[in-house]
Amino acid sequence: MQVQLKPIQNEYEEQIVDLILNIQQKEFNVPITLEDQPDLLNIQNFYYEPGGCFLGAFADEKLVGTIALVKFSENAGAIRKMFVKKEYRGKEFGIAQQLLEELINFSRQNKISDLYLGTVSILQAALRFYEKNNFITIKQNELPKDFPLMKPDTVFCHLNLNSSK
Repeated sequence: MQVQLKPIQNEYEEQIVDLILNIQQKEFNVPITLEDQPDLLNIQNFYYEPGGCFLGAFADEKLVGTIALVKFSENAGAIRKMFVKKEYRGKEFGIAQQLLEELINFSRQNKISDLYLGTVSILQAALRFYEKNNFITIKQNELPKDFPLMKPDTVFCHLNLNSSK
């Protein structure tokens, strides 16, 4: 199976919303709705305008994974919308790893040295994935003051790109 990564915008809105809401609501029972995530309906302004990106992973022309970067200060960004369809997860496909590496490359090219993210504690596999990729868990009060908080997030991580390989 060939996986293709590419920047995506609102022309994929329906697939993006379908992928993300299904994982959040049905798979993990996270109490979040589309109304709680207006960024999904305005990818250009929310992600690209401030200097971030929104990437999609495609298998057989179908969107199977996403990752996004919100640039919130000159050299810092927040990772958002890291989701991979259940049947495409794991080491054999490596889609999450490819998405993260592509986002890190984008960050380095755009002089973003600090990546932060928020997630929910129920997503243990995601937390292990970030730890494996040199993210360190931090307390909410250690986040930069301009970090864009999401309501359901309870666990926060940081990666300094200057100190990682």
